[in-house]
Amino acid sequence: MPAEPSPHPSRRVINIAHRGASGHAPEHTLAAYDIALEMEADYLELDLRLTADGVLVAHHDANLQRTTGRAELVHDLTVEELRALDVGSWFNEAHPDRARAAFAGLRVPTMAEVFERYGASTNYYIELKDPHLNPGVEAKFVDLLRACGVIEQAALEDRGVLVQSFDGESLARVRAMEPRLALIQLFSLIQSAEVMVEEMSRVATFAVGIGPDKFNLDEQLVTRAHAHGLDVHPFTVDEPEEMASLIAAGVDGMFTNFPDRLTALMNG
Repeated sequence: MPAEPSPHPSRRVINIAHRGASGHAPEHTLAAYDIALEMEADYLELDLRLTADGVLVAHHDANLQRTTGRAELVHDLTVEELRALDVGSWFNEAHPDRARAAFAGLRVPTMAEVFERYGASTNYYIELKDPHLNPGVEAKFVDLLRACGVIEQAALEDRGVLVQSFDGESLARVRAMEPRLALIQLFSLIQSAEVMVEEMSRVATFAVGIGPDKFNLDEQLVTRAHAHGLDVHPFTVDEPEEMASLIAAGVDGMFTNFPDRLTALMNG
């Protein structure tokens, strides 16, 4: 079990805005990213998918049902068709206490739009979603990072861009194309702590960290990961008590829908 949490953490952990400040605004919209940075998030987390015409966009789900009420898959629509859809109004309906008129009509951002808006000095934590559904996504992704000057800045800033995936083969393809990018191996809820420990030696050959489900994490797992030179960034942590407990367990960062809560905790 994690150690007893301290009310005032003595070390800093990185604050990763999960799909932006998605507890405060519609996920993966420019509004969510703007708010996350206002709340002093260290990284913007982006889920990357390809449209039917090969444009990289930020959207978590493979389909559009939850965010638009439409049943289509992201990769079956062109970017023009996708950007005609409203991905903001659902949030106002689901969270009337956090609703804002400005959220209605928000659009799916392209990755190029995100990089243009926030620049190469912002830290990005990017997940390659379902690469088996998006063949060639790694090459398009690396090409875009180069075109936007993000890779060069990431190399200067040391881990200014972190690339994550559940798919180790996809991460290997990214590494072969661009070794300056730091990689994170994700582990799902069904992959136990024992499985993660067994995988650590292999993961340490290509990645700088692991992203476990918070429910599979304890202090022993963190210690094992650190012994392999791997950082630990659990997902998705929203309650201050959970945050404090995981910090006490030794994690190096965490994904949260409420980056303001982690900022307040870290600022003591």
